[in-house]
Amino acid sequence: MKFISPKVDYAFKKIFGSEQSQQVLISFLNAIIYKGEPTIKSLTIVNPYNPGQIMTLKDSYLDIKAVLFDGSIVVIKIQIAGVSAFSKQVFYNLTKAYNNQLSIDENHLSKNRVSYERSDEKSACFTKRPDFPTDALYLSLTPVITLTVTDCIMFNETTNVINHFVFKEETGRFEYPDAELQLIFIELPKFKKTLSELTSLSDKWIYFIKEAATLDAIPESLGEVSEIELALNIANQAKMTVEEWETLDQRGMMLQEEKGRIAYAREKAKEAGRKEGKEEGQIIQAISLVKRLLQKRFGEIPAAMVSQVESLSLAELESLTDEILDFTGLSDVLSWLERIENK
Repeated sequence: MKFISPKVDYAFKKIFGSEQSQQVLISFLNAIIYKGEPTIKSLTIVNPYNPGQIMTLKDSYLDIKAVLFDGSIVVIKIQIAGVSAFSKQVFYNLTKAYNNQLSIDENHLSKNRVSYERSDEKSACFTKRPDFPTDALYLSLTPVITLTVTDCIMFNETTNVINHFVFKEETGRFEYPDAELQLIFIELPKFKKTLSELTSLSDKWIYFIKEAATLDAIPESLGEVSEIELALNIANQAKMTVEEWETLDQRGMMLQEEKGRIAYAREKAKEAGRKEGKEEGQIIQAISLVKRLLQKRFGEIPAAMVSQVESLSLAELESLTDEILDFTGLSDVLSWLERIENK
């Protein structure tokens, strides 16, 4: 028995975002968002898996969007490689999902103007505003959570596999009155547990996402969670159609090629940095040598002249080193520096 890798976003969508995946997604979200507590009882998958849809690397339909029993919106995404400004992209998607809730027919609202009043012991900012339809818009907003699974390290500041961000006051550390926006990240490379070490429901789900493709049977410790057993059955390669398999294979190759391009670009940047760093070190050494030679020949060197020397390139510093022995005074040095500057 072989399983597709949930780390490929197409497979991730098939496993967690299919019509038969509702219980799978409920268990996964309860494990990660609510620490295993059965808080979510039901949800609706907004954009279900569609094997025939055309894909590019920029497609967002592979993200999973669900509406929970209380109206909260959860957007789930898997990312195999770190890309430039990815953290900004995640935050943009979070705020976009929140803002999109306000796409309501204003003409309809104007015909049904209503009054709202909200009392809040913690704040005196909520007061009655008669006949003001904007209140209806804002009060209808529901919280949005983005849950991002990454196959790369995002937060070097911690060894935590799961990191949960909410808005808090900087000094007092108390939370904003409305917990409207939340960011949750799962960093797969930080997860090191083996099958025998899995204890929590979140451990088992993260292990499934990271290691499913390496399994040749359903392990007992995973199979005892019926939703994970169902997820593995959905991920069973033998149950895939030819179309699904071809699309998965194509998508996997596209993502690996993109990951390879990112890795190559980073390595080239490191090489350039090492080369630049080496040249910078040579320049520092050359400046130090020129200053010592000038001081040894002519004594104290004016600050303005030192500044000019420090602005020279490596080639110019090497040339100046050769010329110093022919100079008879600081005026010769100054003339040489002026010629270089005027080139």
